[in-house]
Amino acid sequence: MTPKYFSVVLHSHIPFVLAHGNWPHGMDWLYEAAAESYLPLLRVFERLEKEGLPPRINISFTPVLMEQLKSPVFAAGFKKYLQMKIDIARSDRVYFEKTGAKTLRALTEYWEDWYAGLLELFSERCREDIIDAFRGLQDGDQIEILTSAATHGYFPLLSEDDSIRWQVRQGRYCYERYFGRKPMGFWLPECAYRPGYNWTSPLGGESVPRLGVDEILGEEELGCFFVNSHLLSGGEAKGVYLDRFPALKRLWEKFETEYRPEQKLAKTPYLPHLAYPSKLPFFVRDEKSGIQVWSGKTGYPGDGWYMEFHKKHFPGGMRYWRITASDADLGDKLPYEPARVGERLEENACHFVDSLHEELRDQERGAVVALFDTELFGHWWFEGPEWLYLVLKKLQGAQVEPQTAGRCLEALQPHSLISLPEGSWGTGGFHWIWLNDSTAWIWEKIYAVEKQALILKSKIRSKNNRLLKQFMREKFLLESSDWPFLISTWTARDYSENRAAEHYERARTLFAWIQRDGSLSPDEKGLLRAWEEEDQLFSEIVVPDGRII
Repeated sequence: MTPKYFSVVLHSHIPFVLAHGNWPHGMDWLYEAAAESYLPLLRVFERLEKEGLPPRINISFTPVLMEQLKSPVFAAGFKKYLQMKIDIARSDRVYFEKTGAKTLRALTEYWEDWYAGLLELFSERCREDIIDAFRGLQDGDQIEILTSAATHGYFPLLSEDDSIRWQVRQGRYCYERYFGRKPMGFWLPECAYRPGYNWTSPLGGESVPRLGVDEILGEEELGCFFVNSHLLSGGEAKGVYLDRFPALKRLWEKFETEYRPEQKLAKTPYLPHLAYPSKLPFFVRDEKSGIQVWSGKTGYPGDGWYMEFHKKHFPGGMRYWRITASDADLGDKLPYEPARVGERLEENACHFVDSLHEELRDQERGAVVALFDTELFGHWWFEGPEWLYLVLKKLQGAQVEPQTAGRCLEALQPHSLISLPEGSWGTGGFHWIWLNDSTAWIWEKIYAVEKQALILKSKIRSKNNRLLKQFMREKFLLESSDWPFLISTWTARDYSENRAAEHYERARTLFAWIQRDGSLSPDEKGLLRAWEEEDQLFSEIVVPDGRII
């Protein structure tokens, strides 16, 4: 049979929130993602496995997320969170009985059973270790797990190749520690790519030669990566945001003058290609299938019978209403009806499967590669995991079958050598979301700490390992793409500004202590202990000189 595949790639990431707040910003992000996405998807994959239908899906976990999900602090807090949700459902039931809201009262039983099932799944089946449960699926050849950058650093804007290299190395090391094998593929944070060229910092400075992101991934022996579709089709993502931040426009204009494709070949998004000059394979995100799942207005998640994300009952924050209509005011939302959802899921899944066959109908061979944030399934779109179950089940034995990226590479054997331009999957396809008037100050601090790390790379002594280890933690945390993203989108602006400033100050202070090369005062030792307790990710770190400490 001619090889035609559907390869789903889910990307799982939450910034480091342990010991950094609970609600509205902090640990609740992690609890919600675990309860509404990671566990429901795990249940879907295991369900398919028991039915003898390998899901053959790809899922990435960022190292910073792996660390948090493996933490005893998370396990203890998550069980309390799930029990709290059960108690809220019971409390809401009493309230709805008093107010005569019979339909809403019935939904409290739905939620109580749902969270009780998750608590049992986490405590019994997972033995309080979600990462290990996913490892079992990979070891059983059911799914493929990818790694990513240590703390989701935004690669194109980092000023040093070594900073990208360290993010990648830590990501690979952490993956091997928890999954017991080398990672096949790598998720680029924000699907953000930059080729090699004489790069000038968007904040000013001299032009310096830089390696392409693919070259660094190749050096670190990663098997493949993924990019947004516009990078393959031309890459000139000149949105209006370039005019709003002149430094970005200058950066793009400089790149345009130096970019010269090595070969002009047929650039089909349905086949893997080789990046020039590294020859590292890459896949391209499929837009047609993606829009059906990403869009809350024109896609499946906007169906009126699905659960409304934004309307919640307080106190407690439980959701009891359906979308009703995408343009309906929150006050006009009707109660959720679980019994009516199955019919809509069946229709949407059938439509999607038909569209996949139609999309690949004229292709002799190829793969539709769909990239999504894992949290889209369950957290944002409550019915998403069940929809995915139906799609994967309907594709079993079909002309287009679900398949992992690794097996797609084996079957489709990329040959075309492509020079990719610069960009991301952010709004406009470039970097504006992460670098603009509101976030430039973060990059100033990141660049300062990057320079300090290069100094330590050549001067560090073994007796400073403890300080160096904490310095690298703070550097990694400062580089997280989440802080500028959350500032730009006003999602958690104050929280993110405080976090970025905090990690910078800690890194700066640690650098000064290392340079001083003397004993710490009692107060300084107390500060170090506090930072080690709050920012305790990565018990083992690949430090700048290549050692593991």
